[in-house]
Amino acid sequence: MSSPALSPPKPPDRPARRRTAPRSPMAPPRSFLWTRRIVLVLLTGFVLLPVYVMVSSSLKPLADVTGTFRWLPSELTIRPYIDIWSTVPLAKYFVNSLVVAGAATVCSVLIAIFAAYAVSRHDFRGKRIFTTTVLSTQMFPGILFLLPLFLIYVNIGNTTGIALFGSRGGLILTYLTFSLPFSIWMLIGYFDSVPRDLDEAALVDGCGPLRALFRVVVPAATPGIVAVAVYAFMTAWGEVLFASVMTNDSTRTLAVGLQGYSTLNDVYWNQIMAASLVVSVPVVAGFLLLQRYLVAGLTAGAVK
Repeated sequence: MSSPALSPPKPPDRPARRRTAPRSPMAPPRSFLWTRRIVLVLLTGFVLLPVYVMVSSSLKPLADVTGTFRWLPSELTIRPYIDIWSTVPLAKYFVNSLVVAGAATVCSVLIAIFAAYAVSRHDFRGKRIFTTTVLSTQMFPGILFLLPLFLIYVNIGNTTGIALFGSRGGLILTYLTFSLPFSIWMLIGYFDSVPRDLDEAALVDGCGPLRALFRVVVPAATPGIVAVAVYAFMTAWGEVLFASVMTNDSTRTLAVGLQGYSTLNDVYWNQIMAASLVVSVPVVAGFLLLQRYLVAGLTAGAVK
């Protein structure tokens, strides 16, 4: 009896190859992705390096800042943050900046709301000319208005006794003329995106035009109004040219008051860095708190 034929041994099972998803023809090449990452890292370092120098210099003794530059302070001290309030009247400058920037922002937002709502909801003679004129004012550099405003303020003071030159009111009026045209133009576009049916429904329910504006349209346009308010505040907070000419010792703002740390004999660089950080806190904090509304207001109407 013959023995059955032995079958050859089976080869061991090979592990299944991992299949990768096919690369989309529209996807960017990997070299581009790595280049983009490197560029972003370099840009981030370029932005953060001055911030590090500012923070580290504000924690150094004056000798470490004026002498050979040190990346790491030889001695950490908070003395510059204490001395900034006595070297110059920084608290007074801080209050002046808050009053001027806050008042200019409130006035700019209120006037822009009424003007933009009128242009957006009503047809009147000269509407196109008004919008074109408002937008065309942004084409001229601010320095062109310095001498005319100076002469106007001085002549008004000499004629009527109303002190606009060297006062907070004159500076508020100056910053209002800078931020108001852009605020009106921006809110016109935002109010156009709010359906008119909301206004009509409010009027049918018994609201007047002003009540319909503040009860219906303004809440719907909150992101745009916040974006306008942030723009107006930042325009007034960091302006230097007009503040250096239109103010005196009692109405000087922070942007000009920082020059007081530089004297004929010494320049207190560590105190300048400390004061600069203190000055930037309100703007940075306000931007972080209102960032959601600001982005929504600036991008509204971009995709329709």
